[in-house]
Amino acid sequence: MSMFRQLWLAIIASTLMALAGSLLVSMLSARAYLESQLSIKNTDNATALALSLSQSNPDAITVELVVASLFDGGHYELVRVADPQGKTMAERVVTDADVGAPRWFTQLLPIHAQAGQAQISSGWKQIGTVTLISQSRFAYAALWKSAQEMVMALSLAGLAGGYMGTLVLRRLRRPLNAVIDQAQAITERRFVTMEEPAVPELKKLSQAMNATVARLKTMFDDEAQRLDGVRREANCDTLTGLANRSNFMARLRDTVQAEHSAGGAVFIARVANLAAVNQSLGRKDTDELLRAFGRGLVSVSRNYPDALAARLNGADFAVLVPELAAPQAVADQLFQALTNEASAYLQDRPSTWLGCGHFPPGVEMETILAQVDMALAAVEAEGRSGIKVVDLHVADDTPKTSEEWSKLIHRALEQKWVRLVSFPVMSLDGNLVHRECPLRLMFDERGEWQPAGKFLPVAERLKLTPQLDLAAVALGLDELESKPQLTGLAINLSASSIHLPEFRADLQRLLKRRSGTQRLWLEVAESGALSHFDAFKALCADLRGVGCKLGLEHFGRQFSEIGRLHDLGLDYIKVDGSFVRGLDGNPGNQAFLKGLSTIAHSIGLKVIAEGVTNSADLQALGPVGFDGATGPAVSEPSS
Repeated sequence: MSMFRQLWLAIIASTLMALAGSLLVSMLSARAYLESQLSIKNTDNATALALSLSQSNPDAITVELVVASLFDGGHYELVRVADPQGKTMAERVVTDADVGAPRWFTQLLPIHAQAGQAQISSGWKQIGTVTLISQSRFAYAALWKSAQEMVMALSLAGLAGGYMGTLVLRRLRRPLNAVIDQAQAITERRFVTMEEPAVPELKKLSQAMNATVARLKTMFDDEAQRLDGVRREANCDTLTGLANRSNFMARLRDTVQAEHSAGGAVFIARVANLAAVNQSLGRKDTDELLRAFGRGLVSVSRNYPDALAARLNGADFAVLVPELAAPQAVADQLFQALTNEASAYLQDRPSTWLGCGHFPPGVEMETILAQVDMALAAVEAEGRSGIKVVDLHVADDTPKTSEEWSKLIHRALEQKWVRLVSFPVMSLDGNLVHRECPLRLMFDERGEWQPAGKFLPVAERLKLTPQLDLAAVALGLDELESKPQLTGLAINLSASSIHLPEFRADLQRLLKRRSGTQRLWLEVAESGALSHFDAFKALCADLRGVGCKLGLEHFGRQFSEIGRLHDLGLDYIKVDGSFVRGLDGNPGNQAFLKGLSTIAHSIGLKVIAEGVTNSADLQALGPVGFDGATGPAVSEPSS
C-alpha cells in the first residue's frame, strides 16, 4: 500500500474516531441533562399534586378522579397514589406508547429519570403518597433530534477536514513525487536536480539529493576530463594536438572496413623541404611552423562531420573526410589554408605539397595510401607548392542521379526488397548479447543485396532515412517475434531520422503496438547523437517507457562531450574500433579504455568493443573492463 494511501486512511480513521468520540460524549451529556431535568420535574409535579390533594382532604373517589384527569393529559408514564400502608388507591400506567425515536436508539441510550414522590397529608395526619414519572418520549425525541443534528454537523466538519487533509496531502505529494522521480532518475542513470520544496523535511531531503547529484556530476566530469587527457596522450601528437599516426591509421581502416562505409577522401600534406627549413629557421620556429600547419588542417576539417586531422610524422600531415563525394573543392580550401599559415615562416619558398585520393566503398586501405603517396610524390617532384588529386574507382553500375536513387529506394521499400543481415555481439564469457543487424536493399528482383554504405549517404541527402529506419525496426521486430529464443537484436538509427519529431512519434507508435521490444536494442552513432543532441534527448525520453534498450555506437571520438550524456538513461555504448585496433600493444589506449569502462559501469552502462580484428585485441578487452565485443574476430560458437 502506498504511503499516500496509508496517510489518507489514517486521516479518515482518525477523523471517524474523533467524530464517534464527539458524538458519544455529546449524547451521554445530553442524556444526563435530560435525566436530571426529568427527575427535577417529577419531584416538583409530585409535590404540587400532593399539596393540591392535601388542601382538599380527598376521599378515594376524588383521588381516583384527580389521578385519571392528570394522566389523561398525556404527560406522564406513571401516576400512583398509595395509602400510608402502601396499598394503591389509584394508579395509571402507560402500557405501550411511541417514544419518538427508533427502538435501537432507546435501547442504546435509555433514559432513566428518578420518580418524583411526595406525601399527602391533612394536618398532621398522612393520607397517602404520590408517585409521578413524566413521559420520556419527549426526552427521547429531543435526544434523537439532537443526535441527528450532531451527526450532520460532525459529518460536515469531517468532510471539511477531509478536504483540507486532501489539500495538504496534495501539497506534500508534489514535492515528494519530485524527490521520488529524482531517485528513480538516478537508478536510470540520469542525474537531474529539482527545485527545493517549501516543506522543511522534504526541503532537507531535496537538498541532500541535489547535493548527491552534484557530487556525482562533479566526480563524473572530473573523471571524464582526466580520461580525455589520457585519450589525447595516447592518440594525439604532443606538438600539434592532432591525432597521431596510429590513431589515423586505425580510423582510416575502420572507415574502409565499416559496414556502413560510403567511401570518402584522404588528404596528405607535407611541409616542403622540412630538413632545410629546420636548419634555416631553427627548432623553435620550425615547431611553430608545424603548429601553424596543424591549425590550417583543423580550420578546414572542422567543417566536415567525422573528419580527422592528424600528424603522421615529422613533415607529413593528413586529413580523413568520410563520405566526401567531391574532394577537389576541399583540397583547394586545404591548400589555401596551409599556404596562408606557412607564409609567415616560408616567404618566397615552396611550403606545401598536397596529395589527395578519393575512394569509394570496397577499396583497400593500402591501395588508398599508395595512390595518395604517389600523388604527393608527383607534387614534390615539381619542386613547388601544389596539389594533385587522384580518383580511385571500382566497378560500379549504381545510379548517378538523385532522381534515379529516389526511385530505386522507394521501389525497394514498396516491393519489400529489404532485409537484415546479422553479426553476433558476444559477451567476453562467450554468450550472445544480441545480433547487430544492418539493413540491405535490393534494387531489382534479380539484383544483389546492397550494403548500407551504398545507399545510405544518398538516402541522407534525399531525406529517406526515416522510411528506411522504420522498415529496419519493423523487420527486427518480426525477427524477434518469430524467434523467441533470440536474446536481442540491434538496429541502427540515422541521426537525420531522430531529428524529425514525426519519425520519433511513428517509431514510438510502432514499438507500442508490437511485442518483443524488451529484446530490441536501438543505437545511434555518437557524432549524430551529439550533433542533434536535443532530438536524441527527446528520443530517449520517448522510448523510456517502451522497454527497448538505447545506446551509442562509434563511441569515444568525442569523449570530451561525455558529460552531456549523464541524464539520458542510456543502456550501453559501443566503443569505436579505432580505439580497439592494436589495443594489445597500446598501453595508452588500455589506460583510457579502462577508465572509460569504469565510468560507464558506474552509471550502469554496458561497454562493448567494435571492430575487433584479432584474438590478441579480443583477449585485451577483459582486463580493461569491457562487457562484450563484435567484429571479424568475434564469432558465435556453433551449437
